[in-house]
Amino acid sequence: MFYHTLNPILFHLGPFEVRYYGIMYLIGFLAAYYVLIQAAKKKWVQNFAGESPDILLTYLLLGLIIGARLGYFVFYATSLLWQKPLEVFMVWHGGMSFHGGLIGVVIATIWFCRKRKVEFYELADLLIFPALLGLFLGRIANFVNGELWGTLTNVSWCVDYSKNTYILDLPEGCRHPSQLYEAAKNLVIFGILYWMKKKRKREKGVLFWSFVLLYGALRFLITFFREDPLFWGLSTGQWFNLGMVVIAMIFLYRIQTKGEK
Repeated sequence: MFYHTLNPILFHLGPFEVRYYGIMYLIGFLAAYYVLIQAAKKKWVQNFAGESPDILLTYLLLGLIIGARLGYFVFYATSLLWQKPLEVFMVWHGGMSFHGGLIGVVIATIWFCRKRKVEFYELADLLIFPALLGLFLGRIANFVNGELWGTLTNVSWCVDYSKNTYILDLPEGCRHPSQLYEAAKNLVIFGILYWMKKKRKREKGVLFWSFVLLYGALRFLITFFREDPLFWGLSTGQWFNLGMVVIAMIFLYRIQTKGEK
């Protein structure tokens, strides 16, 4: 058993709180920026040069925050959206949706690509790697924050939050560390996709849609260990994960059949 007594605040900077969650987001965006700089410098992506990394990073930042924030309220807190609409802008209160963030990032990237005449899949196949790093770190931050708890269990590695004085809303009993399961899942996906990138030639977009497929499938399974409200026997997130799997399989099939012609 692990007694969770972690403080989600790394340090105070005057009146401001510097939280692990914010640091993890920053590291993820710095990793994405590094990849984009390399892509521009080494010409990995056609028409992607000059100020393109800075512009795209801005698009990605806005797409992620807007998409994740709106996704949280639309998918998980609709009543709060109507009762306190200004809460949408208070990102420091927490509440971000992965699926909303993914949609926001994809839309932002497509918009950038159309304006700059850049191939979407060339960028998407690169960005999944810093994205997975950011997702891994984000789940570690979720664990530090003591949020998104797992289901009740008696396994030897379960997490007890009862002694944590930093968390207001404490869960009862010992829980699966589902946040860490999800963090490990992101590392596994990273390894598989990196192996695919190095070992075999593939059509553009295969890495991106393989990411969507693997993420959707593995998160669907791991969410059985996470305490989420159910809708027709599955959580809202699991239904979205199934949608990711189906959509990814359709696009991978289309890419494969197109490449065989």
